[in-house]
Amino acid sequence: MATHATWQPHTEHGELSTSDRKELPESVFAFPKQRKEPLTDASHVKNALARFDQVEGVSDVDRDQAFANIKKAAQHYGIEVEEKDWHELGKKPHTKNPSH
Repeated sequence: MATHATWQPHTEHGELSTSDRKELPESVFAFPKQRKEPLTDASHVKNALARFDQVEGVSDVDRDQAFANIKKAAQHYGIEVEEKDWHELGKKPHTKNPSH
């Protein structure tokens, strides 16, 4: 069963302070219930992909939701996500690096 993305674009971009993060709506986070991994711009989406497997204290259902949110945000910001499922994350680099 496909999980419905809850992510919505937001006007806050760039580096986020702790107070900035507290002001963000749940709809901008990959993990909305836990308010983890804000997806406010392309850089944050790339970071969420790179650190996806490092997020602790979340269930597989939460990860399904987060991956759907990340894919929706990535599409919005023009980022290509090659992985079809969150289980594929963490197994290889997410950036094209000729040294790999």
